[in-house]
Parts: sequence; structure tokens; C-alpha cells
Amino acid sequence: MAEGASVPVLAVDAMGGDHAPESIIAGLDIAAVRHPKAMFHVFGDEALIQPLISKGKHLAGRVVICPTTEIIADDLKPTAALRLRNASMRRAIDAVANGEAAGVISAGNTGAMLALAKIVIKTMAGIDRPAMAAIGPSAKGDVVMLDLGANMICDARNLVEFAVMGEMFARTVLGLPKPTIGLLNVGSEEMKGDETLKRAAEALRAGPIGPQFHGFVEGHDIAGGTVDVVVTDGFTGNVALKTGEGALRLVGDLLKRVFTASISAKLAYVLAKPGLNRLREWLDPRRYNGAVLLGLNGVVVKSHGGTDAEGFAHAVDVAMDMIVNRFNERIRDGLRQHDDRAALVAEPAAPVATPVAPPVATPIAFGP
Repeated sequence: MAEGASVPVLAVDAMGGDHAPESIIAGLDIAAVRHPKAMFHVFGDEALIQPLISKGKHLAGRVVICPTTEIIADDLKPTAALRLRNASMRRAIDAVANGEAAGVISAGNTGAMLALAKIVIKTMAGIDRPAMAAIGPSAKGDVVMLDLGANMICDARNLVEFAVMGEMFARTVLGLPKPTIGLLNVGSEEMKGDETLKRAAEALRAGPIGPQFHGFVEGHDIAGGTVDVVVTDGFTGNVALKTGEGALRLVGDLLKRVFTASISAKLAYVLAKPGLNRLREWLDPRRYNGAVLLGLNGVVVKSHGGTDAEGFAHAVDVAMDMIVNRFNERIRDGLRQHDDRAALVAEPAAPVATPVAPPVATPIAFGP
């Protein structure tokens, strides 16, 4: 069904992830309440899926089961995954390519999903390469970051396209009317960085994003909330993402040690518990579940493999926001307006690198 249709359809890989299919179906049951008009085409082992759907409180009449006989294992190489034509992930992706669904979501093998999506759904006209984007916390709210591992090396054209897609993603999913954009660099000064970054910055200043382009930003600006969208290559973005998640886990571990060090510390925890609970809720990785592969002819959302039902429901939220708000149509309009990208086409294309799976966020535990 076409993107933005009155009855949006989402294809769901029920067999991907550490807790499939239980957490997948439970997550759909939560999402069904938030998206009362949505239909879910669920691909997987019918004998396992049907009883779970029957137990759901909100799935009656909302799910079409599409039986499959194969599963793409987490350690299966993308080249091998391409040969499994009746795997739940492959069939769900096929549904988007065939126009039966507007988007697909899976918690399964990331490398396989990226490869299948690129080959089967294909890259949108006008996009050189798709990019992986995700939302994270910052001091001023949420921040979008891309690329997170789909492209290890990028040229100026790629970065400009990422900025256009990231800007539209922030409008669609975060509801920001005029999101600000920053290019990740080793410094904020205009003379910093290599020629690729400088050329991309020049094009962004001249293009329709112009007033919203903040300029160069540094690593600390990501968590600081200096801009709403941070643009970089997949290698740098993946390293920055993992560094940030490691820092959050460290903070959680240190706070736990502090509040369990002595009896007085435990008493202090009781007094601080309301504030810590708010902090835990703000940094809950389930709120940020759902990395999106932007630039394809359909909505493609990758859920963390280890997420629970609530986390998977949030990933469904991301997919449905993009479908209902006609995200891909807006991307096409934005690219048509961005005519200055043509000046960057002459730059040699960067070599294609193997995608890197986004890390599974670990919940942060506070208190004894």
C-alpha cells in the first residue's frame, strides 16, 4: 500500500531479535493502541505467532499473518542471507518492494537487513547512498545523528544528501518546524576539517537548508544539543555513537556505586530517588529504539535486537510517523529543490564499505 494511504500497512519481521517472536508481537499490541488505523503484515512461523496474537488485547482484526519457513540468523553473512528467499525478513522486505506495505521493521541481523533493503527496495532516485539515522538524548531534547555505519567513507555529495534527509527526518519524527543542522568536525572554525567537509558546508550554506545550517560542530556538541541534526560519515558516526553509549553506562555504574557505598549513601538515594527516576526515564534506551535507513523507496526501520516490547513499540512509532507523514515524498521534494548538489557530483565517489551494525543499547540502572 502506498505511503501515506488511509490504511497504512507495516510489514513486520516477527522472527528477528533476541526475544522473538514474543517481544515483537507484544510490542505490536502496544503500538496498535497508538496507531489505531494501522495494519500489520506479520511474517514468520504461524504456529508460534498465532497464539501470541490471540493473547493480545488490541490486535484482533489488525494483523495479517504471512507464513514463512526460514529465519536469518544473527551471525549469517549478508551474502548468504540473500539466498534465503522465504525468510521472514526477506519476505517482509519484499512486501515493501511489491507495494503491499509502506514500510518494514525488523529486530534481526542488521547487515543482512541493510543489504536486502538496498538490493530489493532499492535506493531512491536522486540519492547516491542511503544513510542510517537514529535519535538520541541531548541537553536540550532529542538529537538526530547520521550516518551511523551504513557508509564508512563519504564524499561531499553524500554529506549534503544526509543533511537533507536528516533535516526532513527531524521535521517528520521530532516535529521540529526548522531543525538546525551541523557537520561533525574536529573544530567549529571554518578553516578546520578536510576538503570534503568544507565543500559540503559550502553547498549547505548555499542551498535551501542555508538558514538552518549551523556550521561545523564538535563531539561535545552532540550531547550538548547545539544542533538538532548532526551529519557525519558512517565510520565517525558509529564511533561517536558507541562512545556516547559507553559514557552513559559509565555514569550509571558510577551513580550506583555512589549510592551503595554506605548506609548514609543509601539514605541519600532515598531522598534523590524521584530525580533519579526522572533521569532514568529520560535516558531509557527504549525511547530511542529504531534506527532508520533513509534514502530507500520505502520506510525501513531497524530495531535493536535485544529490545523488549516497549522498545519495539517505539520503533513502530518511528516507522508509522514516517509513513503517515509521507516522509519519502518530502525527501524527493527536498532533493529536487537542492539543485546545488550537482556541483558536487564531479567529486570521485567514495568506495563502498561493509555496513556496521548499530550497538544494542543497555538500560542504565540507578540506585541499589
